[in-house]
Amino acid sequence: METRQNSQLESIGIKFDSKDYPISEKWASFRENLIQVLNIPNGQNLTKDVIRILHQTQRKERAQFEKKVLNTYGHRVFSYFANGNEIDPSKISPELVLIDKSDSIEGAVFRAATLLWSVPVSRGYGRRMRYLVIDKHNQKLMGIFALGDPVFNLKCRDNWIGWNVHQRRDRLAFVLDAYVLGAVPPYSFILGGKLIGSLLASKEIQMSFRNRYSNRIGSISKQAKDAHLVLITTTSALGRSSIYNRLKLPNIINFTKIGTTNGWGHFLITEDLFKQARELLREHNDPYANNYKYGQGPSWRLRALRKTCSYLGVDNELLRHGIKREVYGIPIAPLWRETLLGRGRVSDYETELLSAHDICEVAKTRWVIPRAKRFDNWCVWERRNTWNTIIQHVFDDDWSD
Repeated sequence: METRQNSQLESIGIKFDSKDYPISEKWASFRENLIQVLNIPNGQNLTKDVIRILHQTQRKERAQFEKKVLNTYGHRVFSYFANGNEIDPSKISPELVLIDKSDSIEGAVFRAATLLWSVPVSRGYGRRMRYLVIDKHNQKLMGIFALGDPVFNLKCRDNWIGWNVHQRRDRLAFVLDAYVLGAVPPYSFILGGKLIGSLLASKEIQMSFRNRYSNRIGSISKQAKDAHLVLITTTSALGRSSIYNRLKLPNIINFTKIGTTNGWGHFLITEDLFKQARELLREHNDPYANNYKYGQGPSWRLRALRKTCSYLGVDNELLRHGIKREVYGIPIAPLWRETLLGRGRVSDYETELLSAHDICEVAKTRWVIPRAKRFDNWCVWERRNTWNTIIQHVFDDDWSD
């Protein structure tokens, strides 16, 4: 069967006959490497296991990037993870720890925990609120989540809200995206991910948002906004999400599936390939070579690669990897849609919200305690197992207590 790579290579010469920028041998080789990498998903059945495999190179790169942090904080970070026998499901009580400094021990724990994810975690863009969820019963890490600026263009979200372009520009400041969310072992074995997801509706999140962003100037609109957090979005990593699916607590939180992504992305592009892409853009004096800055959003890298494809005569459809990720909307305020459409003014509703502790009590009864009674794999888990997963792409030697 003819692959997309073959068809692209057949058309490249014709396209570049009419261009002002002939491709040197150096860039011809880069072009072939780029096409080969982008064609990796072509013809594959994109199961969860295959998606994990496709992300392995990116995951290894991210692990190596965090090597310095693990060298510096290693044993202190190690102590944050729980053994199964240190957990009492009935006594779990979450404390939300907002990370103020990346170079703190809390920041190191967060970055180490992200290495447990099969799909590498984004660093976030623009506004960022990163949290550790600590079990106050034993002072161990239950999980993490992070909220950041949402993408500007997301068709399924905008259609679901009912936004036009002007409403989105004026009200996007009222929305954040949960770009990472989940529990770490052994809490993940007792549906801790659902518990942590439910904490997005807590009073603590709303208060932190207001303290940080209520009087900020919008980076896109350049206008002052009295922003309240009324909606959170999130996207599954591996197609259908077992954590987000049916994550609902009546009158508290409801993860609503609102659509899927279109399968565009750049995760297959290694750091080395992207550096070469930026070098090519610099040769053409293209501003996308160096133009990332706050306010330009998370799609800069994809836009830079599209420009790279244009210079190389490569159809940028190759950047469509085909992995459809579920998109969820999580309303967390009364009259959230009216607020986002500019038809009403949100009131100071934070005093009506439940605390993380109160939400946890409901979530434990709904998910955690029943799961802990049905399965006992969490009881025998050891923190060194968690740590070995974290460091598998970083160090050659095992770590232990």
